[in-house]
Amino acid sequence: MIDHATIDALFTQARTHNKWTDRPVSDADLVAIYDILKMGPTSANASPARFVFIRTPEGREKLRPALSAGNLDKTMTAPVVAIVAHDPAFYDKLPMLFPHADARAWFAGNDALAQETAFRNGSLQGAYLMIAARAMGVDCGAMSGFDKSKVDAAFFAQSGWKSNFLVNLGHGDASGLFPRSPRLSFDEACILA
Repeated sequence: MIDHATIDALFTQARTHNKWTDRPVSDADLVAIYDILKMGPTSANASPARFVFIRTPEGREKLRPALSAGNLDKTMTAPVVAIVAHDPAFYDKLPMLFPHADARAWFAGNDALAQETAFRNGSLQGAYLMIAARAMGVDCGAMSGFDKSKVDAAFFAQSGWKSNFLVNLGHGDASGLFPRSPRLSFDEACILA
């Protein structure tokens, strides 16, 4: 079991940031975050998530037209913006990732199952990204306010990957925090069966 300070850092005291300090997030930090998140479980070890870490002015300008007005400032000032995407043809990597069965055959030719699996497990890996970033002392601001078709055209025209959500990464400036929003109670969100 992990200690309460770690639980606080990952969940109970962690916040969604909207404003950032000038402190950078290095490429080495991003590699370390990925090396943690890649170890999170996915079904059949499918690992369908793909990530673009935008950290240059050119990359930000490429992303700008896809952002909603409410997300523009916080995204353009974040040290890094992660596009959390998934590879619809993730199953082509399964002979290496899941070598003890012909898992590729489960998905190849079954587009509905492949899409559902890629989206679900890619979303899980996006959550692992945020937990890994927080574990490394990097704050996060996840969001959905963007035009997926514009992101996919700008960043994934060659690969065919599909964007899911964005995560701003950096060192948060607490002056940009909103008061913590409420959460549902156990009884409101859970059923014991």
